[in-house]
Formats: sequence, structure tokens, C-alpha cells
Amino acid sequence: MEIIATATKVLEEKFKEEGFEDCFIVEIESLPGKKLNVFLDCDSGLSLRKCQVISRHLEAYIDEFVWKDTKYTLEVSSPGIQRPLKILRQYTKNIGREVKVKMIEAPEEKGTLVAADEEGITLRQKIVRKEGKKKIRERVETKFPFTKIKNTVVQISFNKKK
Repeated sequence: MEIIATATKVLEEKFKEEGFEDCFIVEIESLPGKKLNVFLDCDSGLSLRKCQVISRHLEAYIDEFVWKDTKYTLEVSSPGIQRPLKILRQYTKNIGREVKVKMIEAPEEKGTLVAADEEGITLRQKIVRKEGKKKIRERVETKFPFTKIKNTVVQISFNKKK
């Protein structure tokens, strides 16, 4: 069985256990030289402790059933803030946060993620339009289909809102 399919199966079984039900796989990469990168997330946030337990569980399985007596590298972590969102569950988890959306054939969009479904996302954006000599500022909600989106990255802000 291919290592990605095996890792997926082992992790999905682990996610049925108490305390891990809100965890999910974002991406698994199998790289040359027997290197496996596993990116996970949890609806409640992936703690270091939870990540360690999952990593050890997967490592024990690989040691016993997959790459016995073989040197390999296993890295289990959250995707991190710099990696684009990959799956719908990540989008729904990040509703209410600021995102930057790179479009396939249009300018980049920024706004607050307010909804996500199988077809796309909805952003709340601040726009400025002119009416004569007046500038009118308003908030609009715009739906963007996934078919038009290249990638979406959550924006981290260190400014406190008042």
C-alpha cells in the first residue's frame, strides 16, 4: 500500500479516538529519500501535545508495518500561517479572519472570510466608490468560486481592535 494511503488510514483511525475527533488531515507529502511530511489541523487548534501524540502513533505504525529497519524522516505539524488553505474544513475554521485571495485571472482580493461551502467563499470587503466628488465607503459581501481562486492565505494582524 502506498505510504500516503497508509498514513491517511492510520490517522483517520486515530481521529476516531476521544480527544482527537476534531482533527483532520490537510495534506500529506511523500518526498524522495523516504521523507513524509504530514500537515494536520484541528477545529479547536492543534496543540503541541496533540501533535506529538499523533506523530508518535504514526511513527510506531510506520516502524512496525511499513519501513521496518529503514531510515526515514517523518514530520508532523500544522500547515502554519504561511501555507495556503487547502480544504473546505480549513476555510470554515477560519471564518471571521482576514484573508488574501490570489485569483487565477483577476487582481488579488482581501477581506474578511464570512462563509465557505463546496462551491466557494464569501468575503466581506471595504470598498470606496465615487459619487460625483464624494467618496462613499461601504462594506460589500462578494462570493468567489473556488474555480477562480489560485490560493487563499490567512492574514495575521498584530493590531488590537478597539
